[in-house]
Amino acid sequence: MTEPTTDQAVPSAGGPPRGRVVTLRKKQSRRPVAPPGSTGPLLRTEGLTRHFKIGGGLHRHTLHAVDDVSLSIGAGEIVALVGESGSGKSTIARLLAKIYRPTAGEIFLQGRRLSAIRSRADLLAYRSDVPMVFQDPFSSINPVFRVSHGIERSLKLHRPDLSRAERKAEAIRIFEVVGLTPGTDVLERFPHELSGGQRQRVGFAQALAMRPKLILADEPVSMLDVSIRIGLLNLMTKLRDEEGVSILYITHDIASARYIADRIVVMYAGHIAESGPVEDVLARPRHPYTQLLVSAVPDPRAELSVAADTDRGEPPRVIDPTPGCRFRWRCPLAIEICHQVTPPLLELLPDHSAACHVATADAELKAFG
Repeated sequence: MTEPTTDQAVPSAGGPPRGRVVTLRKKQSRRPVAPPGSTGPLLRTEGLTRHFKIGGGLHRHTLHAVDDVSLSIGAGEIVALVGESGSGKSTIARLLAKIYRPTAGEIFLQGRRLSAIRSRADLLAYRSDVPMVFQDPFSSINPVFRVSHGIERSLKLHRPDLSRAERKAEAIRIFEVVGLTPGTDVLERFPHELSGGQRQRVGFAQALAMRPKLILADEPVSMLDVSIRIGLLNLMTKLRDEEGVSILYITHDIASARYIADRIVVMYAGHIAESGPVEDVLARPRHPYTQLLVSAVPDPRAELSVAADTDRGEPPRVIDPTPGCRFRWRCPLAIEICHQVTPPLLELLPDHSAACHVATADAELKAFG
């Protein structure tokens, strides 16, 4: 079975492909209106923090994976969480999935504190509302069983009102929603008989079987060939537009974030550096780190060159960090206060915030080209 024909090639960073170039452009927003009677965001965090103890004895230290993160996700919205490796993106996903417990801070789902969850039934209900799709599609599927095993087990656990026949019919419907057609045929296959893109679609199908409010998608396309990534990105927009599911899309690829996201949150060294509507943030980035990410997006039409000012500084210090901006060692605009005070996340424009001492609403400061 081949990958669905909706999957199109995406230009690689190595240069323009032969023939027609497929350019990823931001689609017109088709976000559904929030359900009647709903107030506030679907999910939000306040001061979310996660530290890890490393080493032992006299060499015991604290790794600050996530520090004081406050973000929100609305109903029927795709929020992209962007940043380089080690920025804390996946840790946030695992905190929201209740795989990790927060060191400090709180998570709210539709206004309810998650710290109030005590019973197994409440925990199961939360994980039904907020399932996770992992980076490696093969790791979330048992290779011993046919792919029908996982989704039917999920339906039995999270939707016990369905009969055996109804579970089978629902599994077929969900597989066809995510582009695995014919559903009856794909359900009978083993994981090794599917391509990487199809296995990742099975992961989305298993999440969709729970009738979720929010899907946590942790780097869902990073392990796939560039020729099929666009199909998964289109699937996420379809789930938002047709199924009304919100998605937290975690990625290091700022170009794909622009393609599908409504809002973007840029992470650096465990802190939020900048957040706002995706077009506003990428068109006029305020934080120097966001400018660095945008400048690093390859343009197939440009000549190959290496900008000297983008390769500077050192990796972020997240083990026993001192006060101050964690990007200061790489930032050409850093001033004295950047080395002494951690900048708060402040709104510079409507719905557009940045954590930077030198960023302002009016000044067009450019740290990177």
